[in-house]
Amino acid sequence: MSNAKALPLIETDVAPCCPPLDERPLTSEEAERAAAMFKALGDPVRLRLFSQIASHAGGEACVCDISDVGVSQPTVSHHLKKLREAGLLTSERRGTWVYYRVAPSVMASMARSFSASG
Repeated sequence: MSNAKALPLIETDVAPCCPPLDERPLTSEEAERAAAMFKALGDPVRLRLFSQIASHAGGEACVCDISDVGVSQPTVSHHLKKLREAGLLTSERRGTWVYYRVAPSVMASMARSFSASG
């Protein structure tokens, strides 16, 4: 029997960050949310980690599978925390490992922001 705790998930149903940019001007709240997401992905290490998780078989990756991005393990953990805080990833502890997933609808939401509305 394991006494490991699951880490809290950020959001299980992510709302779109914002409407398509050509649909209407963003509200302050929409701009804040979108900026936080894009800022988190603006770092090359975070973008690589996000890509590794998004493209990993089964749609989730153990931290042990994605830590080879050219920085130390504490730095990887820092970057993963930033991605979680931006609402881009969810995480779950299983035993000694943490598994990460791209938060539901994040990719579609981000793509929708840059799609033409008409």
